[in-house]
Amino acid sequence: MGTALNRCKRIVVKVGSSLVTNQGAGLDLDALGNWARQIAALNAGGHEVVLVSSGAIAEGMQRLGWRTRPASIHDLQAAAAVGQMGLVQAYESCFRQHNLHAAQVLLTHADLTNRERYLNARSTLTTLLSLRVIPIINENDTVVTDEIKFGDNDTLGALVANLIEADLLIILTDQNGLYTADPRKDQNATLVSEAQAGDAQLENMAGGAGSHLGRGGMITKILAAKRAARSGAHTVIASGHERDVLLRLLQGEAIGTLLTAPTLTLAARKQWLAGHLQVAGKLVLDSGAIKALRTGGKSLLPIGVSSVFGEFERGAVVACVGEDGSDIARGLTNYNAKEARLIARHASREIEALLGYGGDEEIIHCNNLVLL
Repeated sequence: MGTALNRCKRIVVKVGSSLVTNQGAGLDLDALGNWARQIAALNAGGHEVVLVSSGAIAEGMQRLGWRTRPASIHDLQAAAAVGQMGLVQAYESCFRQHNLHAAQVLLTHADLTNRERYLNARSTLTTLLSLRVIPIINENDTVVTDEIKFGDNDTLGALVANLIEADLLIILTDQNGLYTADPRKDQNATLVSEAQAGDAQLENMAGGAGSHLGRGGMITKILAAKRAARSGAHTVIASGHERDVLLRLLQGEAIGTLLTAPTLTLAARKQWLAGHLQVAGKLVLDSGAIKALRTGGKSLLPIGVSSVFGEFERGAVVACVGEDGSDIARGLTNYNAKEARLIARHASREIEALLGYGGDEEIIHCNNLVLL
């Protein structure tokens, strides 16, 4: 592949439900043993590997005798709680055969939204890697609600790649990679062997959701690659059914789709900002403000804000969107929602008269703002 993957030291590997279960009938222990064998070989070769594994809910469903995935969040939480027992026991047993320890790490979006918990999670993971322990990461499905869940483990894998500043994210699925169109519907579809993460054309190529067991689809993988690229991580989307796929990728063999990260990466604080899936409020920007942010690297001034949505406090993470609803940026606001509404569409010199006290000239300073 165009990028020398064998030079990637820190790697996040994401395996989907279809690769760790027997079509939903509990865990496939042979498959788990295969992943443990390959990761152990990479570990012995000096690579640091974090595994983001699906399968807890599918295993819980099997143990509880449920044939279809429940819709109720409480039933899903119960299935996850039961299934995590089997998933962790199975991985620990597999890695023990290679004289390696595994560690269970369960995350919610709230863990990565709070700056202190974000840093604590990063410290824990980097310490585990330094001890040659294999972290097994999953969303904490036993406590998540619709408001805090990541939504799919592709996104979780990308956020973990940002968190530990990984060199490479490998997303393994039951597809060969990204095609120019859905190969099940278009016989002329061809595999995209290499492209740059974040290319808008990639999202147009990606189809809808795949397996009935998981929640993701190719589009979530493309967006995950875009997110991972913010911290400089390349992404490979490949079939987990390929023999020794992890070992062959790290030996430089071209398998699946490689989505390369641009040379420039975000500073750690801005990676954290960009990783926010939920925001406290929304600022709608006019065209002049959008141009200033995108071309001039400017701070966001009140005059460029046409409307304010939500209720938030000073220091909250808010979304900056265009008048058509398109995502422009994320940032830490210098004003609460009430103040922001009062000063929106006004020049900075008017702030003291409008609020009755002097404040920051900008609603969001450029150092606390990241473009999307």
